Amino acid sequence: MPKPTKGPRFGGSPAHERLILANLATQLFQNGRIRTTEAKAKRLRPLAEKLITKAKKGDIHNRRQVLTVVRDKGVVHHLFTEIAPTFAERPGGYTRITKLGPRKGDAAPMAVIELVTEQLNPVRVSRTAPAAAAAPVAEETAPAETPAEETAPATETSEAVETAPEAAEAEQPADGEKKDEA
Repeated sequence: MPKPTKGPRFGGSPAHERLILANLATQLFQNGRIRTTEAKAKRLRPLAEKLITKAKKGDIHNRRQVLTVVRDKGVVHHLFTEIAPTFAERPGGYTRITKLGPRKGDAAPMAVIELVTEQLNPVRVSRTAPAAAAAPVAEETAPAETPAEETAPATETSEAVETAPEAAEAEQPADGEKKDEA
């Protein structure tokens, strides 16, 4: 048996809460983004993600399960034919919640929940990877500069070390060109 949600429900009864969430999901799939309270957006996100996952499977059983929540057949058709294929490569995280300021009338915290439209970027570059990649290039360029400046004082050597990462970034395309020429 599913565990009921703790705390107050939107509008009082569990049935009314399901209707509110179903209407919010319908509007989200119809418009792509909706403006609502933070509490409703946070409660809508898991439901919308599950419905999109069912739509990605695309069979008749999942279509009927989605129809039990989203009653509008046109919206379900739009979800299965247009929205789900855009998320085919994405393993999750179909929605985004962006917090807005408080509502003018009652100061309720507002948020925008929207479908993510950006393409999934599977290769993530961490902040340590560019520094690690730039370090070997900096070591290669620093010794090449120091023999030419053997008569220079130690302060110029420290300047060469400080500018080496900047020079390495500027010379990376040049290194590729030199390798092609050699």
